[in-house]
Amino acid sequence: MGFWYSVVQFFEHGGVFMYPIVLILALGVGIAVERYITLTLVGKKNRQTWDKIDPMLHRGEFEQARDVANKDDSTIAQLLSSGLARQGAVRRREDLDRAMEETLMAIMPRLEKRTHYLATFANMSTLAGLLGTIIGLIDAFTAVSKADIADKAELLSASISIGMNCTAFGLMVAIPLVLVHSLLQTKTTEIIDSLEMVSVKIVNSIAERVSYVRPPAKGAEGAAPMPHAPVPSHA
Repeated sequence: MGFWYSVVQFFEHGGVFMYPIVLILALGVGIAVERYITLTLVGKKNRQTWDKIDPMLHRGEFEQARDVANKDDSTIAQLLSSGLARQGAVRRREDLDRAMEETLMAIMPRLEKRTHYLATFANMSTLAGLLGTIIGLIDAFTAVSKADIADKAELLSASISIGMNCTAFGLMVAIPLVLVHSLLQTKTTEIIDSLEMVSVKIVNSIAERVSYVRPPAKGAEGAAPMPHAPVPSHA
């Protein structure tokens, strides 16, 4: 009971800027929980899908792998569907690479969305705490200037300690948000790296069984061999 009473007292002494910081904390926690659950489920589904499709790719069963990928809603299945759908339609490896890269670029924003807000909220929390403390100090010095000389030192020290509550609370909110932002970025990077690895693997698997037409050398496209000029005979 004494702990919660101390928390309430701490909050009340922080001033009005404690409320925006609480709102920032609530938004940050909501985004962090949603992103963590989403990324965890995405990673789990990707591993399950890849465990089913990888043996098919090694055996060259592209039709079966395409059917499995089309029925799956994971991000790795979307990438595999994009590559397997072009398995017999493109004649150059560069075209397949480009198609896989386009699909990956469409997936990445969905994995990274809203995570960057956590870093913004951390900065806002710190700045709101500083602003609340500065305004509290201004009010404290104004009150001290009108107080009796004997009470000025005690009143000033009490006002400063109360004004620091807002900065302390802002930092207590900002530090966890920064840590969670780093954690979510790491999870997102791991998923993107795994998708890039799968992209390379599927291109290599298809390339082992398909003969691609190599693009003509630069400057030699459509060029025919030039005949040698006849050597004039001397009489």
